[in-house]
Amino acid sequence: MFKKILELSKDTAVYGVSTMLGRFLSFLLFPIYTNVFDPSEYGIYTLIYAYLAFLNVVYVYGMDAAFMKYTSLAEGEEKKDTFSTPFLFVAVTSILFSLIFYISRSPISVSMNLDSQYSYLLLYVIGILFFDTLGIIPFNSLRLERKTKKFAFIKVVNIIINLGLNLILILKYHYGIEAIFISNLVASIFSFAALLPEILKKLNFHIDIGILKKMMKFGIPYLPAAFASIIVQIIDVPIVERLTNTATLGIYRANYKLGIFMMLFVQMFAFAWQPFFLENAKEKDAKEIFAKVLTIFFIILSSIWIFLSLFIDDIVTIKVMGRTILGEQFLSGLPIVPIILLAYLFNGLYMNFIAGIYIEEKTSYFPLITGLGALVNVVVNLTLIPQLGIMGAAWATLASYVVMAGGLFIVSQRFYRIDYEYKKIAKIFALIFISGVAYYYLISNDLLTIGIKIIIFVGFISALFILNVVEKEEFIKVLSLFKRKSNS
Repeated sequence: MFKKILELSKDTAVYGVSTMLGRFLSFLLFPIYTNVFDPSEYGIYTLIYAYLAFLNVVYVYGMDAAFMKYTSLAEGEEKKDTFSTPFLFVAVTSILFSLIFYISRSPISVSMNLDSQYSYLLLYVIGILFFDTLGIIPFNSLRLERKTKKFAFIKVVNIIINLGLNLILILKYHYGIEAIFISNLVASIFSFAALLPEILKKLNFHIDIGILKKMMKFGIPYLPAAFASIIVQIIDVPIVERLTNTATLGIYRANYKLGIFMMLFVQMFAFAWQPFFLENAKEKDAKEIFAKVLTIFFIILSSIWIFLSLFIDDIVTIKVMGRTILGEQFLSGLPIVPIILLAYLFNGLYMNFIAGIYIEEKTSYFPLITGLGALVNVVVNLTLIPQLGIMGAAWATLASYVVMAGGLFIVSQRFYRIDYEYKKIAKIFALIFISGVAYYYLISNDLLTIGIKIIIFVGFISALFILNVVEKEEFIKVLSLFKRKSNS
């Protein structure tokens, strides 16, 4: 069992290196953005990218998930058909969507409440959407084939190009937020060009109608779920902007972005997790493996949460290229960060619970679960933002992820029951609750000194061992497996 988990950890590490490095390089731009742009400009950039995220879902309409499902089951020459069919169909529809977007860009700009001086930026958005969509199926193909090095190389170079152009255009040529969109477009074009050899090798320029029907049947139910999921992620952006202003939105989303440290680990796990559980679903001890994965994953996530929650204010005052990570105009939003980090923790649990839904092909439940999460997000945002401001938006994000994780757990257990290590999980939740209450009490009374932070952190980690959440024997066994693997 531990050898299987080690395989997952190895892939997670490889994806993690590329994701972490790429995101870290991208994060170097964060000090530039929050020091060069004012909160209002940062709010405009955030607003456009929120809608871009929503349109990404429209462009791919669940075909990425369908590709992962059916290509993992295909054999021999059939793999070419399961690649070519979704890739070609998505390419054709992307051209159609881009034309519609181009023709309708003026009313779209108005509906976004976008100032007319920034409406031209939508032209860049069209290009970014098109080339990013063309790369989704090929990137997923690399994941399934475990070509992690090629996947990592393209992703990292993409980020380096994006980073380099941002620095040149903003710092040397003094471009405004347009620099962000130009850099993103050039990087997206590079990724597609880098994937072309992989695409041409697998492409047979034929759309198999039978395969397309199966994929559409599997993928289309994913679309409402994907819409709801992206609503959970971005609906706070237009709501905060409408109920406050773009400057407040800029402060909120700048601090929200600090959740990247938790999100990175969840994302790199998700990249490796889906191929892992699909490949191991038929193993006789599959459920035992999946249960242990959740426990280990939760231990790591909770440890990341407590560290970042305690020390995030110290981290963001570190200077990068002569600037603090978070500009002084944005520091007032820091109290939302632990809540956002906790929301990403529940998102990680959600990602873990998708195994049963995939294995038993119950994807039709995704729209209900994520739709409920989206509804909770909207209601809590509208209720709490007028009273609590951006703290209300943060609580809305957490509430939606809790509902989604809980809903997916219930449904997944109904069709694919896994006996998780509930006692250990309950102990971790208890530690998180106690630590969270202590954090906000101390910070509200200005008592959270560096010494107390260290005591809380050490106490949290120690409690994981004292309460037998981390068992000594298993800990030693995992370490020995890693050591043996590294020496081989």
